[in-house]
Amino acid sequence: MSVSFDVAALPHDHRAATLAGRVMLAEGPVPVLVRDGRVLDISRTAPTTADLFDLDDPSSVAGRDLCAIEDLTVGAGPFELLSPLDLQCVKACGVTFAVSAIERVIEERARGDADQAAAIRGELEAKIGGGIRSVVPGSDDAARLKAALIEAGMWSQYLEVAIGPDAEVFTKAPVLSALGWGAEIGVRSDSSWNNPEPEVVLVANAFGKVVGATLGNDVNLRDFEGRSALLLGKAKDNNAACAVGPFVRLFDAGFGIDDVRNAELDLVIDGPEGYRLEGHSSMNQISRDPLELIRQTLSEHQYPDGFALFLGTLFAPIQDRDHAGRGFTHKVGDVVRIHSPRLGTLTNRVTTSKDAAPWNFGIRDLYRSMAARYAQAG
Repeated sequence: MSVSFDVAALPHDHRAATLAGRVMLAEGPVPVLVRDGRVLDISRTAPTTADLFDLDDPSSVAGRDLCAIEDLTVGAGPFELLSPLDLQCVKACGVTFAVSAIERVIEERARGDADQAAAIRGELEAKIGGGIRSVVPGSDDAARLKAALIEAGMWSQYLEVAIGPDAEVFTKAPVLSALGWGAEIGVRSDSSWNNPEPEVVLVANAFGKVVGATLGNDVNLRDFEGRSALLLGKAKDNNAACAVGPFVRLFDAGFGIDDVRNAELDLVIDGPEGYRLEGHSSMNQISRDPLELIRQTLSEHQYPDGFALFLGTLFAPIQDRDHAGRGFTHKVGDVVRIHSPRLGTLTNRVTTSKDAAPWNFGIRDLYRSMAARYAQAG
């Protein structure tokens, strides 16, 4: 089934923005730029978005006119919109907001059992909520708070990354596995407590320079991670569990890192049974500066094809859905919309990782399609 791209998903000032993405053609995926409502194939100059982001001035690249933005589709069609990421490693930061830190401790103490969450939430909020919101991670005040929490028997590995010197940085998804706007996202079929994580995603090139930003859904399984932090891989990295898009907005004179620092995110979930959940996040409440998270990701590591970094989420849904005290969890058929005015709207429908379209286009497939295009071009 083919779904047409909704132009309302573009940033509100998209005419002044430089937007980079990827489109699947009959011969394979190509990087594109969006200019004046037209989609331009720039693969002759930049075969991948990783190559594009390494250029001194990616916004100036010339391209072959493909189609109007309205002609893009998802699921099928001659111009199928993909995630804007290709060869970049997909990394993510966790516990970068006080609210998410408290929720991770709740998961840990509840051992992944949603029925216990409400009582634990009230206790933790009363004891550590104010302190964790005001402290600067890695500071002397944070060290004193840590000592006090240890003495009170309240310490947690999640509080370590929330207020300690080292941020939590993990690998979210394999190269080329991220989905884009309109695709079905997946949660494990054996998960009973899960939620979306609406986030801003920074994109860095091979030199570690941040070149732009986009939106992401870091789908999370609260029951799995709550049972054990060692299950983080199963909680985070599953088929169709990472969505990014709709486009990367490249940094320029009119949009930069300060716009990321001050970004506002809105989340709307519409369930098949008529349920609706709304949430809001403000990036100015993040506990570590976005560039500090980039620095820690690059510390003693290299990314020769660049990387994308999820910056973490303030959103932690506690609104009950079916049963009092159990909070929120996804149902198949949920439609998740993540919106930020200057980045656009990322929309995805929820299914299970088993039922989502299998990921079957890997790095070798990309290389083969590129080789075939070059051969045709002579």
